[in-house]
Amino acid sequence: MSIRKIGILGGGQLGRMLLQAAANYPVETFVMENDAHSPAAHLCHHFTKGDITNFEDVYNFGKGLHAITIEIENVNDEALEKLELEGVKIYPTPAALKIIKNKILQKQFYKKNEIPSSDFLITQRLSDLNQQLHFLPAVHKLAMGGYDGRGVQVLKVKEDITKGFDAPSILEKMVEIKKEIAVIIAVNSKGEHAMYPAVDMVFDQRLNLLEYQLSPAALPENVLWKIEAIATKLVKKLNSAGIFAVELFVDKDDNVFVNETAPRVHNSGHHTIEGNYSSQFDMLWRVMLDYPLGCTEAILPAAIVNLLGAEGFTGDVIYEGLEEIMKLENVFIHIYGKKETKPGRKMGHVTILSKEKQELIHQANRIKNTLKVIAAPNL
Repeated sequence: MSIRKIGILGGGQLGRMLLQAAANYPVETFVMENDAHSPAAHLCHHFTKGDITNFEDVYNFGKGLHAITIEIENVNDEALEKLELEGVKIYPTPAALKIIKNKILQKQFYKKNEIPSSDFLITQRLSDLNQQLHFLPAVHKLAMGGYDGRGVQVLKVKEDITKGFDAPSILEKMVEIKKEIAVIIAVNSKGEHAMYPAVDMVFDQRLNLLEYQLSPAALPENVLWKIEAIATKLVKKLNSAGIFAVELFVDKDDNVFVNETAPRVHNSGHHTIEGNYSSQFDMLWRVMLDYPLGCTEAILPAAIVNLLGAEGFTGDVIYEGLEEIMKLENVFIHIYGKKETKPGRKMGHVTILSKEKQELIHQANRIKNTLKVIAAPNL
């Protein structure tokens, strides 16, 4: 195969890890981001400073490329549609991206295709919530632009309504959750798919960010079958090649509901770099280059701890306790190269491999308590 020119819209840590995997393939990489010091900027062959939400910037970036993928949903899909008409391959397709990036369209897509998801109502403005008190407790989600826990508010009682959003949103009936699960599923241009083992996600309830996760998820076989069937149906209905992360809830009665879908590589798949034969990043290159799908089997069970900026620290980043964690066996540290930390910001992750689940949990807690992301004091 001749060298392919492939662009990534967005230059964050997902783009960085995609580029690390790209080094193995005959590909010339292009990145567009508005920050020339973003985590991915120095790893690509060609960097363009531009606005991924701007039609002209995205269109001009994409002309002449063989394919484009995204590392964040908030991109200009009209420009991607034009590029697609002109022969540029887009992963995922602009049609699939339009559905997923708008939570109202996403929920309507689940309902239309009989994909189990919690009940919902649509609100256009904050005052609409006053007519929906009967629907509480519920979760209010901005239709557009929410990311990494932002744009989500839990509304349990009438007094919580002021926390809602004065913009198009969905009000989603709260599910009594036993487990939060994610699966990564890749689809190639022939419609063939490969699914990674489901992972068990444990969230920081205050920040609504992934705190740590365990792979594979400890679930009965019949629940795993439901998850596999639902995720497979979902990506088939999207009718797009690419890689997708499907987040699901399992309730106390072992019913399975789709929470959200991400049309890209995802935090819940970072463990696959060391833990699986083909990582989610390797897999996306295989899809875009029309190579055979990789092996999704786990080499060993894994856990991930996200490294988040500590409360009360903003400024030039310092990783406290890093050397101590690096002494541990089967522990792999990924620092994203962000120079500035702020509270709750994703600065890196640590992957742990072990045959023993209790060892994974023990080490995950040890890492959380030892490795702190703080800032240098202002002098």
